[in-house]
Amino acid sequence: MSLSRRQFIALMGLAGATGLVPGLVQGAAGRRMPADLYSAPKFGNVSLLHITDVHAQLNPVYFREPNVNLGIGGSFGKAPHIVGDKLLAHFGIAPGSLEAHAFTYLDFAGAAETYGRVGGFAHLKTLVDRVRAERGPGNSLLLDGGDTWQGSGTAYWTRGMDMVEACNLLGVDVMTGHWEFTYTDEEVIKNVHAFKGEFVAHNVRVKEDAAFDYRFADFEGFDENTNHAFKPYTIRQVGGAKVAVIGQAFPYTPIANPSRFIPDWTFGIQDAELQKLVDEVRASEKPDVVVVLSHNGMDVDLKMASVVSGVDVILGGHTHDGMPAPTLVKNRGGRTLVCNAGSNGKFLGVMDLDVRGGKVQDFRYRLLPVFSNLIEPHKEMVAFIEKTRAPYKSKLEEKLAVSSDVLYRRGNFNGTFDQIVCDAQRVVGDAQISLSPGFRWGTTVLPGQAITMEHVLDQTCITYPETYVREMSGEEIKLILEDVADNLFNKDPYYQQGGDMVRVGGLDYVCDPTASMGKRISDMQLDDGKKIEPNKTYKVAGWATVGSQSPGRPIWDVVADYLRDQKTVSIKKLNTPKLKNVAGNPGLADYPKA
Repeated sequence: MSLSRRQFIALMGLAGATGLVPGLVQGAAGRRMPADLYSAPKFGNVSLLHITDVHAQLNPVYFREPNVNLGIGGSFGKAPHIVGDKLLAHFGIAPGSLEAHAFTYLDFAGAAETYGRVGGFAHLKTLVDRVRAERGPGNSLLLDGGDTWQGSGTAYWTRGMDMVEACNLLGVDVMTGHWEFTYTDEEVIKNVHAFKGEFVAHNVRVKEDAAFDYRFADFEGFDENTNHAFKPYTIRQVGGAKVAVIGQAFPYTPIANPSRFIPDWTFGIQDAELQKLVDEVRASEKPDVVVVLSHNGMDVDLKMASVVSGVDVILGGHTHDGMPAPTLVKNRGGRTLVCNAGSNGKFLGVMDLDVRGGKVQDFRYRLLPVFSNLIEPHKEMVAFIEKTRAPYKSKLEEKLAVSSDVLYRRGNFNGTFDQIVCDAQRVVGDAQISLSPGFRWGTTVLPGQAITMEHVLDQTCITYPETYVREMSGEEIKLILEDVADNLFNKDPYYQQGGDMVRVGGLDYVCDPTASMGKRISDMQLDDGKKIEPNKTYKVAGWATVGSQSPGRPIWDVVADYLRDQKTVSIKKLNTPKLKNVAGNPGLADYPKA
């Protein structure tokens, strides 16, 4: 049973007094925070507060960090590709501590029962307000890296508007996007209009033949001279310094998500264009600080930081990596700090900069875990959340089944909730094999906890949820696995699209992440041991097609039907592949042996 707020605060006070709760890594020298987890002494004159990948989680949740986050090639053994005990050692975090629970999967169920849920906009609002107040008026910016307006039932039903209003109340100053673009372009523009901060994205343009379409004619972000769909950057005065914030939206949006929602917009990494923009901004605006607010994914940000100069800080998102300290990347112009602030509202990044003489002299950084038991909820945000959820409350709270296991999604291969989704498709669709996207968003359910309709929507709520059941050849199935594996394990980060491996049900295989394209997947077989033959066809169930819309019911209805029949759910088999050539990889822990 989890502790009450009073018991929990008393426990943490005792632990802090006895030195049992070490603080977060801060700055280059690894200096420690005081015993109070949320004491964030002011440093310098510019504070950048950062959230990302909230995925529409308004209330506190459980969220398990990965035990598999493999680094291949130049990423081997480097953050963010470090998990478990090795992550604790790398960042100097004490095992068994509050922070160890925040940043790793270790003893997740037990620690979650003790420490409680994380995130929640009401708790985040309180923390943001406290940090901003400590720094004084005009000395901070709150930046949102995107993937905020999607990921829950209420976001789906309100077309993201619930999260726009929540961000306005939270006080977000600037944001960029990714899943924000998975509504129709008209809905995206409506949401951006309603957002009180600034939406920036230098790498999103309107195609020439659509530039003067009625949808864009009165849209304040559209620039008819450059065809930028949104403002490329903004200039803010912070703490007496001039700060430029450049937006870098997810570059692969029309590939990873249906382009039919945004047919007239183009994306891309565009590092050469970014370098040109940085140079122009530095020459014309003469900022003291240049920040890139990115949704590239951390590996892409690390490469970009090495080839684009003149950027002081990259605040990144997309890959959900909660990194306790920034990575310093050298480039021809000096160095760039690269940060990533996790997901699901679980963390608030605080980058404090000492800006003097027109440049950054020093910094301090903290990634603060948002524990709902330690932070009083903000009353106005609580009222907003209750009002927003009220029309959907009974549907969200429907109890479908009870879990016997920790149900999670986060890691390079099948998580246990992914397996539930895959098993549901096979049973309901009477299929031999099931496929499910390697999404990284989705909350966690503890053993003995009721699985509600809200939990199912947390895992599946997208604007293209339709299912299918069709025949596929063994060759087609292998091509799908090979294609996704290359997106995940390509040694060049610019060819990675940030998702994890496609989840499978009823199918086992061997994966060599170190191999080249087309050679990573082998020894495919059904659960009964029968070998997958290239020219033979198999009945396959799936969902979330990026091309044309599938004909079947939404995936959440399929999973809900399955859970109602199951009553109590336990994972009988996790379809994780056998791995080759990964011995000693610090991004792998507690993985089933081949």
